[in-house]
Amino acid sequence: MLFSSLTFLFGFLPILLLGYYVVPSRKFKNCILLVFSLLFYAWGEPKYILLMLVTILISYIMGLLINKYDSKPKVKKLLLTMSIILILAGLIFFKYTNFILENITRVTKADITFMDIILPIGISFYSFQILSYVIDLYNKKVEVQRNIFSLALYVSLFPQLIAGPIVRYETVEDELKNRKENLPDILSGFKRFIVGLSKKIIIANNMGLIADSIFVLNNSNIGTLIMWLGVLAYTLQIYFDFSGYSDMAIGLGKMFGFHFLENFNYPYIAKSITDFWRRWHISLSSWFRDYIYIPLGGNRVSKLKWIRNICVVWLLTGLWHGASWNFVLWGAYFAIILLIEKIFLLKFIEKSPKIIQWLYSIFLIMLGWVIFRCESVELMKNVLSKMFMYQKSDLLQFITENINLLSSMLFILPAIIVSFPIVPKLKEKFNKSIIMYAGYNLLILILFTINIVFLTSSSYNPFIYFRF
Repeated sequence: MLFSSLTFLFGFLPILLLGYYVVPSRKFKNCILLVFSLLFYAWGEPKYILLMLVTILISYIMGLLINKYDSKPKVKKLLLTMSIILILAGLIFFKYTNFILENITRVTKADITFMDIILPIGISFYSFQILSYVIDLYNKKVEVQRNIFSLALYVSLFPQLIAGPIVRYETVEDELKNRKENLPDILSGFKRFIVGLSKKIIIANNMGLIADSIFVLNNSNIGTLIMWLGVLAYTLQIYFDFSGYSDMAIGLGKMFGFHFLENFNYPYIAKSITDFWRRWHISLSSWFRDYIYIPLGGNRVSKLKWIRNICVVWLLTGLWHGASWNFVLWGAYFAIILLIEKIFLLKFIEKSPKIIQWLYSIFLIMLGWVIFRCESVELMKNVLSKMFMYQKSDLLQFITENINLLSSMLFILPAIIVSFPIVPKLKEKFNKSIIMYAGYNLLILILFTINIVFLTSSSYNPFIYFRF
């Protein structure tokens, strides 16, 4: 089930809110939220809900054992290792089995039959959330959760279950039993949800239509100018698609008393790639930093080991996004840039004019999204050659063949503008007077209406990060 679906907006969510706020006790509220979260997941993945429940049960039992043997370091460490292996087993099997078999086939030329495996939705996200619980429990950052239903609610909580943000147990540990819902949070959550929905429906979907029409092989009408248009469209699509989902998740969390951490901080204003990764998918970047990079020694080791640490983190970051060589290449691409920046380039970048810093960053970011978007070597070669080896675009022919894209192109400039932190500054001004505040609320209602119109008039509604 998509947040941006009429079924969710006018069926699932209203019924859940009504049931949630009718019952008086925290115990029953959590029960209703857990049941609806499991229903939300089962709606799209009925056969894989058992996998998630088994993973939750494993983490629950191993958590109790880790806590029980706290005074026996060797046993405790063995239990943690077993937990990590068992939790990752499902993720590795479903996500990487065919990728591994495919590469064995290429190397050995063996006739291997691939397995008919469908990737369970959200498995990368909920696996990492469960791992954060057992690792933090091992490190005594959180208390053991003795109520299996509370742990199940943390893992399956529907706002962040499918596509994040990756919510760590420590950030919601207290709110699982002690949160207090209030009207300001509910209203704030509703507005945040509408903003995220608008990012997704109004901007990301229109940018996706443009990108999908341009990122194709063997289209002679697409030259350099149109190809750069496609890269720009995809750059905007992936940001508004994912940050829109994060906004909706954060907004929904507020409606039920949860306060998730921010996942994006205007990444396209970054002045370096190092800065970009402090702003993009913050929950994933911080997860790899705290659970992989720092345990490996971070930057407090020899330079050779530090380079190893960066490479390991970015290899895993690439593979986390998908079992494909373009994602591995994408991770390696950013690993190399970050190493170059940290070794010597960053100090020169910081001394240059801000516009140069921004142009340098956005160019490398857009190039990175080309690698991310192109799942075949042929498509990647085609796109890069057209970007950097000038080819004339038959703009008239392209428009004639894709006349429906003209309306989508009208959203490019607004999308670029909203990529910058202009809205928060305007919102501050809106809140300073009753008239401006009322105007902002009216704008939210108008956006909601536009979203409904778009949803009822188009079937194009993909979520990029559902694949991960």
